[in-house]
Amino acid sequence: MMNGRKKLVGQRIAVLATDGFEQVELSVPVTALEAAGAQVDIVSLHRGSIRGVNLNKPAKRVDVDRTIDEARASEYDGLLIPGGFINPDLLRQSAKARNFVREFDQQRKPIATLCHGPWLLASTGLADGRALTSWPGVRDDMVNAGATWLDQEVVRDGNWLTSRGPQDMVPFVREMIQLYAGGPASSRALKRRDSDPQRERPAAWATTAMRLMPYASVGTVLGIALIGGGLIAASRAGAAAGRQGAASR
Repeated sequence: MMNGRKKLVGQRIAVLATDGFEQVELSVPVTALEAAGAQVDIVSLHRGSIRGVNLNKPAKRVDVDRTIDEARASEYDGLLIPGGFINPDLLRQSAKARNFVREFDQQRKPIATLCHGPWLLASTGLADGRALTSWPGVRDDMVNAGATWLDQEVVRDGNWLTSRGPQDMVPFVREMIQLYAGGPASSRALKRRDSDPQRERPAAWATTAMRLMPYASVGTVLGIALIGGGLIAASRAGAAAGRQGAASR
C-alpha cells in the first residue's frame, strides 16, 4: 500500500496564479502537495516570476514554470487556485485563465481554491448551481453567480473544493489531498443546504489572523488555523452542552 504521505505520486498539479497571490495560500498547499509526491507547476499569465503578498505587504517571488499559453488541462491531474485580493481579480479578467479553468471542469478534474480564489470560478460562469465557500466578504459575489454559499471551513461539491481562507488552512490541505487522490470528502465538507446569510460582523478569529498576517511565518499561520479550529470546536461543544442541559431540565 502506498504511504499516506505519498498518495499523489505520479500526479501533476497545476497552480494557476499571478502577481498578488496570498503567500501562504500558495506555499503551504504546494509544500503539502510535493510532500504527498505530486509534481507541481506554477502556471501564470507571464514568464519569469510572480510576486506574492502577505495581506497588503510584498512577499516572496515564485518562479513561473509555464505560461497560460503553454499549459493544457489535459496535461494535469488537478488544479489549485490560490487567493489573495489581487491574484484572482487579475485572473478573472483573463479569458485564457477562465478557459483554462473551464477545461479542467469539463474534464471533471479536481479544482481546489480558497479565500478570494472562487472569484475566478464565478467569472467562468460555472458556479451556478454549485455549493461552495469563500472569504466571507465575497459571499454575495458567489450567491449572485448562482452558487449556494456555505459558511464553513471547507465545501466539497463534486470535483470542486473550496475554503474560506488561511484560517482554515489545516482542513483545506487535508481535504485537498483527499480530493486529488480521489478519496471521499469528510462529512463536514459535504453539508448541503440553502446559502448561509451574510455575517453581521467579521469573526474574531478572522480579524486576528488578518492583523498578524503581514508579519506571520507559515508556522504562525498554521498555528492561527489550529487555534481558530479549536475556538470553533469549543464553541460548538459549548452550544451542544447547553442544548443537552436545557433538554434535561
